[in-house]
Amino acid sequence: MALPIYLDYNGTTPHAPEVIEAMLPFLKSEFGNPSSSHWFGIAPKRAVMGARTQVAELLGCMTGEVLFTSGGTESNNQALRSFWGKRDPERSHLITSSIEHPAILEVCRFMETCGCAVTVVPVDADGLVSLSDVEAAIRPDTLLISIMHANNEVGTIQPIAEIAQLARRHGILMHTDAAQSIGKIPFCVDDLGVDLLSVAGHKIYAPKGVGALYIRDGIESGVFCHGAGQENGRRAGTENVLGIVGLGKACELAATELKSTTHRLEEMRDRLENGLAASLTDLRFNGHRKLRLPNTCSVSFFDLEANRLLEEIGLDVAASAGAACHADHVEVSHVLKAMQVPEQWAKGTLRFTTGRYTTVAEIDRALESIVAAVKRLRR
Repeated sequence: MALPIYLDYNGTTPHAPEVIEAMLPFLKSEFGNPSSSHWFGIAPKRAVMGARTQVAELLGCMTGEVLFTSGGTESNNQALRSFWGKRDPERSHLITSSIEHPAILEVCRFMETCGCAVTVVPVDADGLVSLSDVEAAIRPDTLLISIMHANNEVGTIQPIAEIAQLARRHGILMHTDAAQSIGKIPFCVDDLGVDLLSVAGHKIYAPKGVGALYIRDGIESGVFCHGAGQENGRRAGTENVLGIVGLGKACELAATELKSTTHRLEEMRDRLENGLAASLTDLRFNGHRKLRLPNTCSVSFFDLEANRLLEEIGLDVAASAGAACHADHVEVSHVLKAMQVPEQWAKGTLRFTTGRYTTVAEIDRALESIVAAVKRLRR
């Protein structure tokens, strides 16, 4: 039996063959500790340095501005909590948005218990943050603004450069979670104007358990993990050489193939959306129609249940739900709630996301399965 068609690339990505090949020596002969002064530490140390350069080249920053982490969640925690620890005592306010990943929202909730004030700005029906809402939320004690670059559920891209300009005028640090946008759309940290930016390896065909945090030169952060002083004293612990090498190679691939990748992702997504729209009624697409990731399709099927639909297509298509339907209630995602998608639509929301390995034949197979399943359930 053929495997289901994978259309959940925003959830995680498979390892790129080039990434696996780059990591192989560090699974075999190059096992040394990068901090060792003897022969076996040389190749691992060079590999970490090389990977830092690869990440920096994709982000458009200096190598000293790249901090390796265990993934996007840690990068977000570092961005918020490390600077909270180093803050001016008079600066105790953060601004974020209502559609952030839990790796931001849960950190903010924790920080509130530590005395931090948090303002959560709303989004419009397209999932877009308003610059005026962010400006209205700024207070004299605002320390940091954290708004994601692109949303993982609906794909809407936020006006990060404009928000960063606003933050800079007020002397406020600007962070963005770029886990979903890196490798899919072109950008560099200087164009965005951010001070901090989070990267997750497993979203760009690198392994799980590795990520990076960009920290603009000159910005002093607190120590996130105490120990032997790796990562310039900011994050102690023997480096995950295998993961770091994989992340570096993935960033190199993203940099060299970005234009063609973006076009292909968009072509596959549009083929899926056009096929659904041509074959079915009572459906709506969520997220901004222009300011969005090239691979993300969030679609709501009126008065159907997402979990039931996933069951119907489960042997054919791997996707994710925008709502969890329980025996006595429907739990709609916080993103769809923030966008005020009506429940009769929201409860039937699926997210399909294409990737570098998605083919036309796979999209056509997926369409057959999805369309047939929706028609069966509606009957």
